[in-house]
Parts: sequence; C-alpha cells; structure tokens
Amino acid sequence: MPMPTHLLPTTVVGSYPQPEWLVNRAMLSKVVPRTRLHDMWRLPAEHLEEAQDDATIVAIRDMERAGIDIVTDGEIRRESYSNRFATALDGIDGDNPAMIVARTGNTQTPVPRVVGPVKRKGPVELHDMQFLRKNTDRAAKITLPGPFTMSQQAKNEFYKDEEELAMALAEAVNAEALDLQKAGADVIQLDEPWVRNNPDLAKRYAVKAINRALQGITVPTVVHLCFGYAAVVPGSNKPAGYSFLAELDDTIADQISIEAAQPKLDLGVLKDLSSKKIMLGVLDLADPAIESVDTVAARIRNGLKYVSPDRLVPAPDCGTKYMPRATAFGKLKAMCDAAAMVRREIG
Repeated sequence: MPMPTHLLPTTVVGSYPQPEWLVNRAMLSKVVPRTRLHDMWRLPAEHLEEAQDDATIVAIRDMERAGIDIVTDGEIRRESYSNRFATALDGIDGDNPAMIVARTGNTQTPVPRVVGPVKRKGPVELHDMQFLRKNTDRAAKITLPGPFTMSQQAKNEFYKDEEELAMALAEAVNAEALDLQKAGADVIQLDEPWVRNNPDLAKRYAVKAINRALQGITVPTVVHLCFGYAAVVPGSNKPAGYSFLAELDDTIADQISIEAAQPKLDLGVLKDLSSKKIMLGVLDLADPAIESVDTVAARIRNGLKYVSPDRLVPAPDCGTKYMPRATAFGKLKAMCDAAAMVRREIG
C-alpha cells in the first residue's frame, strides 16, 4: 500500500490494548513476560485464533478511526512485544526458565534459556502480517524484537559470549523480516529498548547485530528505544536522557523511534541522529488523561526545532498495550488532530 506522502505522518509504536474478554488484563498488568504466559488468554485453544483475529480487526479499525497513517496489527496475538518470537526459535528452552534480574533492577524475572544453536524453524509473525495486509488499505508496519534486546532477555548457556548469541538472533530476525517484507509490510520496526539498559555492551555489538537483522530489507526500517512501559516503569525511575543514542546513527535503519513525552527528553540529542528520520514520542502514556490537541501540537512543534518536517514522524512514547482502550484511542486521535494542525501551520 502507498506510504503517506504528506508531512508529519502519524504512526504507533506497535501494541494496542487487548480486550478484557481476550486476556486477563490484571494478570498482564504488572509484567512484560519473557517466557510464555499461556494463562493470560481467556479462551480455550480451539477458539483463540478466531478471537485474536476479531480483536486485531478492532485494533486496526480504532487506529484507522483515530486517523493513524501507518497502522500495525496492535500486537494483539502477543503476550509481550518479544516473547512470542524469541520462544519460537530452535535452541531456546522457554519451558524450563532461568531467573535473571529484571530490567527495573529490583525483581527476578523468568527468562528462556539458550541451550543450542539459535535458528528460526519457520515463520512466526507471517500470518499476523498477512492478516494485517488483508484488513487495511493504509500503510502497514510490523514490529519484531531486536537481536540485542532478545540476547539480554535470555540466559546464555550455549554460545561463547552474548555477542555470538546476538548475531545468531540477528540472523533469525533477518529471515523473518525478509518474509514479512514479501507479505506486504510497508515498514519493519525492531524493538531495542535494552540498548539503553546496558550501553557498554550495546556499544560493542548492538549496531552490528541491528544491521545484520535489517540486511536486504528495502522497505523503510525503524529502531525503537524506550525507557519501559509507563505501567511497569514509573516516571520517577526514568532518566532524562539516553545513554545509547548517537551510536544508532551508524545503523542502516531509516528511522529511530524515541520516547520523549513522559521523560521530557531534551530534544537537543536529536542532532546526533542527523542521517535519520525521527519517530518522536509525543504522547505521555503515564498520564491517565487524554492530552489536548494543543498539548500534543506543542510537543510536535518542539520536535520541529531540531528536526525538519520531512524527517519527523509523530508517535506515542511506547506501545499502548497497558492502557484502557478508550484512553489509548483518545490519545491517538489527539495526536492525529495535532499533526494535522501543525501540518496546516507549516503549509
């Protein structure tokens, strides 16, 4: 489908709220699972795919109705942004997890163990992309967990070091991304929130792994960074800047997606990414109120002080998965209306 040609095209980071009839939202509310969380789904296996299809259509229609230019499938079939892909690979044991310290640094999280060579046995998200393509006329984006982040969300018991693991994961992500591109993805996004968690390690091999994962992809590509879901990582725990950002200018990705609204990021950092388009977070997902159009427009204008209009893509800070659906919809609509307002101003 054609990519939008107007300035300030709007998009989402990826996830949209899953309906209460589909998932146990209370169970989901405090966790971003690394291993499978089958108990989260409310429907028996024989009805689950049909229910996920229906909920995906609801998510797509909400995004279209809000005015989003580049939609996703809402990641409705996923328990988290990363676990469905990661646990589908050969060499990964998700049934007998190891415990590691969580990203927030204070709790133990069960993670899959890497017990053999990591390989993609077959498509994981291909049906998701085909279903999305069949159900929208808008430009369509699909997201994949990035290889660096997945290497940090598993216990390596096979490879000589984490870099070797990340490169094997990058190969699996690349094979998947090539299939998603063939299935009609207009944009492919890698979620790499962990590069800012472990910047020293990221400096050693994250760019190399990201570039391997995106090899041969000819549609626009995005690398998404954030400080964690607002529902799980409170604002008081969020730094005011990224410890690994300028380095991403060296990736072959076309766009870098950053969380800026909730942490009130100093957008001066964007000068380090002069070769990229910027997917700028202009919706604060920790704020339960739906921002006014004027508030969001001011955040877009602030971005335009540092990035030319042809390089700016307004988006939420992160996925909206953990919010009430009415709030997520209202925020997306305010963002689309704000982008239209600023578009008119810049003519």
